[in-house]
Amino acid sequence: MNVNHVLESTLSPDASTRHNAEQQLLQAAEVDFSGYVSTLAHELANEQAQPHIRSAAGIALKNAFSAREYTRLRDLQLRWRERVAADVKASVKGLALGTLASKDSRAGQSAAQFVASIAAIEIPRNEWPELMPALVANVGEGDDRLKQASLVTIGYICESEDSELRDSLVQHSNAILTAVVQGARKEETNLDVRYAAIVALSDSLEFVRTNFENEGERNYIMQVICEATQSGDSRIESGAYGCLNRIMALYYDKMRFYMEKALFGLTILGMKNQEEDVAKLAIEFWCTVCEEELAIEDDNAMTQAEGGNELRQYFNFSRVAAREVVPVLLELLAQQDDDAAEEDYNISRAAYQCLQLFAQSVGGDIVQAVLGFVELHLRDTDWHWRDAAVSAFGAIMEGPDEKMLEPLIKQALPVLIDMMDDNAVQVKDSAAYTLGRICENVSDAIDPQTHLTPLIRSLFTGLSSNPKMAGSCCWALMNLADRFGGEPGAQVNPLSPHFQDSVTHILKVTESPEGDAQVRMAAYEVLNAFVTSSANESLPIVARLSDVILQRLENTIPMQQQIVSVDDRNTLEEIQTSLASALLAIIQRLEREIKPQADRIMHVLLQVLNSVGTKSSVPDTVFATVGALANALEEEFAKYMDSFTAFLYNALANQEEPALCAMAVGLVSDITRSLGEVSQPYCDAFMNYLLQILSGATNGHQLRPAILQCFGDMAQAIGPHFEKYLSVVAQVLNQSSTMTLSDGAFEVFEYFISLREGILDAWDGAILAMKHGKADALRPYVDSIVKFLHLVSQDPNRSEALLRAAMGVTGDLADAFPGGEYAEAFRSEWMTQLIKEVRTSPEYSARTKETARWTREQVKRQGTGGPVTQMS
Repeated sequence: MNVNHVLESTLSPDASTRHNAEQQLLQAAEVDFSGYVSTLAHELANEQAQPHIRSAAGIALKNAFSAREYTRLRDLQLRWRERVAADVKASVKGLALGTLASKDSRAGQSAAQFVASIAAIEIPRNEWPELMPALVANVGEGDDRLKQASLVTIGYICESEDSELRDSLVQHSNAILTAVVQGARKEETNLDVRYAAIVALSDSLEFVRTNFENEGERNYIMQVICEATQSGDSRIESGAYGCLNRIMALYYDKMRFYMEKALFGLTILGMKNQEEDVAKLAIEFWCTVCEEELAIEDDNAMTQAEGGNELRQYFNFSRVAAREVVPVLLELLAQQDDDAAEEDYNISRAAYQCLQLFAQSVGGDIVQAVLGFVELHLRDTDWHWRDAAVSAFGAIMEGPDEKMLEPLIKQALPVLIDMMDDNAVQVKDSAAYTLGRICENVSDAIDPQTHLTPLIRSLFTGLSSNPKMAGSCCWALMNLADRFGGEPGAQVNPLSPHFQDSVTHILKVTESPEGDAQVRMAAYEVLNAFVTSSANESLPIVARLSDVILQRLENTIPMQQQIVSVDDRNTLEEIQTSLASALLAIIQRLEREIKPQADRIMHVLLQVLNSVGTKSSVPDTVFATVGALANALEEEFAKYMDSFTAFLYNALANQEEPALCAMAVGLVSDITRSLGEVSQPYCDAFMNYLLQILSGATNGHQLRPAILQCFGDMAQAIGPHFEKYLSVVAQVLNQSSTMTLSDGAFEVFEYFISLREGILDAWDGAILAMKHGKADALRPYVDSIVKFLHLVSQDPNRSEALLRAAMGVTGDLADAFPGGEYAEAFRSEWMTQLIKEVRTSPEYSARTKETARWTREQVKRQGTGGPVTQMS
């Protein structure tokens, strides 16, 4: 393999050439990883090589150690540990460290990433003890280029999310601080070096807690950072304020002295800085203060509720500073960017976010200052100030007592509704968003008789008047529907008088395929919200609406033949997805009343599935709609199965589209639950596809929790017929039970919990399926189930849902074997303690406690043969 040629080809603009080159590199890595890494490291270090070749080598090295999925990343790291000899490792690491001094800055950057990748593997195992001293020496003795690259390397190492690396970096805190503080001092004349040091310092702050506990070291670190905020270089100043943000979040309890002596004044100055990035980060400092104090208040309230007395220190920084900071924020609201896109984060939006947080943190103390600003600028001739006034009012809708806000809102509502006709679209958009905030947080201030008619009319007018307002009007209308929808199933609600006109308006806005896509999508979202919140009185309108939506969806099918561009395809998919979503909402609201339309719905949905191309996002929503229809029709859905299963099987087999495959797994659960025993003829195929997914490298890990839950649903659906699958499912469950959280980083915590919930759901389904008549089939697995329950009981990493599932399994297993043959296990100390803990904990919901109480009753009956009450 000609390395230079292949590396150059990876940068080719031709996709085919680039793909072939990437495949060659992957193959070379598989055949001889040691030689592959060594060759690339030499190429990266080669000062005579062309810069783009060195960059390509750096990218290839980075890819050799990078993966999105945790398990894949660990496999790649294991490859370095086990397939590369010690002498080769030493040579490669030496080349990488040497490249940090390269005259080619891009090569140095690539080397920094490569060093960090190896560090993630070797630092936790103490296999590269000379790395940190070498980087510190580089910063102290190297030229500016080497200093910068070494500091960048430290930053990459510290920003890693690898849990093993992060845990081990604490012991290197002295070396890290020595390097980054030295580079960040005002005495450092090279601004690039100083900036790299500030970035690395920000990334390292989590690991230097021991140093921060030392007052002398802490004072010096804070001095260096505060001086950096006044460096005159916007990059360094931004980085310094970023450091202060992280320090406030990590070390709030140490900040009182520094707030009084420096930070208060520095951040006020920073907020007024002409450089936008500096000003935004100074604003975000106060966001962090408010967020931290809100969290402390919550923690202390919970501690007191539990009878504890170890309260976190709380200094009320936000309340003390509000008098000075809030006026600055209000002024900054008027620094809008006229051409800002919706997703742009500018000074005005940063100030708005901070004002919201101040309102939540200090409550009613903020109201007078904001009202004074609003009254001063609400009628300003400059739209920037009118917009700032409207936004300021909306920002305080959460935090102050609702009773304080209600009279202000009643007075302001007519004005805000009038401002929906302002001649500046920015003001109209902010007015709509403020109305949405009112609907979300203080809806009691809205009088349905007085306000709803003009409010709904103004929001619908805004929705159709300008695409820039679509998002805010949509959100406001959805909040309005949610707050005034009343109790589910109510005969009438405050929206009822407005329902028909609202539906008519939405249908008109969405009628033309040539209309603005953003407006159309927003309008369909509003339609779904109104349908979901509709009262029983409005159900005939919802039923008639289904005819319109179905007709529109039917009309999109021949449009597939008219596609001539990517934009055409995207527009069609957006329309079909919106229509399918509307149909989903209608089915969920009508429930069994959708039955007269069911044949037509399935016919149209099957036509859509048959017409869309590969990689389309439409089938995801269509599958969700089919699932809703199955839930509504229950066993009567069976007549559509023969026509639909081909699409479902294809999706289950589609390893290239994880989202669609995941949706298909969920749909198997929906269908089996709905059909019950009628689903049995399809379960062989379902089981084969699910097991194939589990054995695959692409989706098996990601979808395992959902698949295990699906096993439980299938078992409950087909009852004793599940016996034929029991042994293979038990094998999968026992294999899944061996995973522990220590195998992964913190980010896999939710996966770990959902996996265990899936295991318990599957066992519970199997127990419920077998316990009446075929309980003996469970006997070989009782020991495994009890051992897993014991594992859950001893592990501190658990959720309420997991413990509720554990209670369900325990109770149903006891119910399956009431004769007492497993009484010793059920009455073991750990199980008794677990049941008591769940039953009595004030943190858990009534549902969870009731499940635990029921479980205790089943366990008490062990050996008594007494009657058993079935859990619902």
